[in-house]
Amino acid sequence: MRNFDINEDPHRRYNPLINEWVLVSPHRAKRPWQGQNELVVTEPLPKYDPTCYLCPENVRANGMKNPKYESSFVFENDFAAMKQDEIIYEEDIKYTFFQAKPERGISRVVCFSPRHDLTLPEMEIADIENIIKTWQKEYTDLGAIKYINHVQIFENKGSVMGCSNPHPHGQIWAQSSLPTQVEKTQNNLKGYFDKYKSNMLQDYLEAELKKGDRIVIENDHFVALVPFWAIWPYETMIISKRHFGKITDLTPEEATAFAKILKQLTIKYDNLFQTSFPYSSGIHQAPTDGYDHPEWQFHMHFYPPLLRSASVKKFMVGYEMLGESQRDITPEKSAAILRELPDLHYKMA
Repeated sequence: MRNFDINEDPHRRYNPLINEWVLVSPHRAKRPWQGQNELVVTEPLPKYDPTCYLCPENVRANGMKNPKYESSFVFENDFAAMKQDEIIYEEDIKYTFFQAKPERGISRVVCFSPRHDLTLPEMEIADIENIIKTWQKEYTDLGAIKYINHVQIFENKGSVMGCSNPHPHGQIWAQSSLPTQVEKTQNNLKGYFDKYKSNMLQDYLEAELKKGDRIVIENDHFVALVPFWAIWPYETMIISKRHFGKITDLTPEEATAFAKILKQLTIKYDNLFQTSFPYSSGIHQAPTDGYDHPEWQFHMHFYPPLLRSASVKKFMVGYEMLGESQRDITPEKSAAILRELPDLHYKMA
């Protein structure tokens, strides 16, 4: 019998945000890869694509023409996941197993730039700040609608993440209910706050800064780190140092710092395998239900699927689907790899 080594021995880690566990198997990272290798498309994109439905002045699938926009551009999703229609609904309590209720909401697309060929790591800081201002406006406008209780800002980058168009863009889904992951987070943040009279993510960030081994980037206002409980190989989270719950609480200095850390982190992602790094990212912030939420701390998640190269992905299959989430490379190792990557984009090197 020997002492436990967190860097070598299989173990489970607890995620207090959603009250779930993840299995970590560090020894499996040493196994040889004999799986599928896929071709990586490296052809440069044009600045403007006449066939792209997101480029300025082009016609979208619904026949509407985009304006000649010069910064960010927002429009109602032509294929929205939710509808704004108010529906009469009477709950049927006769059945235990067949519960359903209508969900009302709004889906919007946010084009980050008129340039078809630029992603966040290749944009100027001022351009990213403009995207942040757009996110702030949408959070305010959508959150002010009476039936909207949650505003989810997110980006799916890359075809592997289901992104159907390479033009740099994200989405915003606003709805009447708290979605499942947000509701879990809400309940756990609130439970922690009620018990300790303190903010969970502020306390967590303080502990991470003391240890330091999972920190990727730090500036005066934000920290990018690999969470202790990370599931995806190079998963990260950006957390604000100051306590505030929503994107509209950013000071001008914090907005600039947020833009800078977004650029730095996504540059490191691209530099990891010298490819336009795919991911799903999203901001988690206070609900828009009209109540104060001191339990919330503004933060942003990045969930990238790449594992060993630009063509080798991590899949959630088998045990992950039937048991619980599992990872091989430790969060400490992936943080060290990301931390040591240059801040200059590989295309500019």
